[in-house]
Amino acid sequence: MRQAGPLQAIEVYNNPDGKWVILFHGYGADASDLASFSEALQLPAVNWLFPNGHHSVPIGPGWTGRAWWNIKMTELPGDWTDQRPPEMDKAVEKVFKMISSMKFEWKNLIIGGFSQGAMLATEIFLKAPETPAGLICMSGTLLSKTTWSELIKARKGSAVLMSHGEADPVLPHKGSVQLQKFFEENGISTQFVSFRGGHEIPMQVLQKMKSYILERI
Repeated sequence: MRQAGPLQAIEVYNNPDGKWVILFHGYGADASDLASFSEALQLPAVNWLFPNGHHSVPIGPGWTGRAWWNIKMTELPGDWTDQRPPEMDKAVEKVFKMISSMKFEWKNLIIGGFSQGAMLATEIFLKAPETPAGLICMSGTLLSKTTWSELIKARKGSAVLMSHGEADPVLPHKGSVQLQKFFEENGISTQFVSFRGGHEIPMQVLQKMKSYILERI
């Protein structure tokens, strides 16, 4: 793991002319959690970056994970639509500094994430100064709707990949359904993989992710 601007990250560099896929892990995981995707998807024309959350959080006796902002797992809201985590702005700032330090061009970036990382990725996608090449939103949700409603106007015509387990006990499936509707109503087309499962990323999502990335490179 190396320092990527203000964040540590796992980098998989394959092609000097290739696009970059940046994936943000979920709460309590770390950069290594999604890093296996770079091998599983077998995309030699693509470069990968897996940033490490800047918060250290306890996940069990003697075990810690990483996060983008602190949350209480026992107090998660059923509906995130009007929620905006107080520390989200700080996380966004760190990611923007990382992208700037690595001299990425936004048009060559596919942003994505899982769970809390999907929330962060969506915010980054909407706030970027130029439209990124894509957004992969796995087990995400609609939140901060007032802010996002202003930002989304600049993303009309984009295409987003989404996925969510229908029996997700952590983030309700309906949150992604609301997010899909929000995207579609604002001129963003969506591919939504809804699967029988929980808070996870099954093989069918990886297969769809591969085709989505190939469409953008």
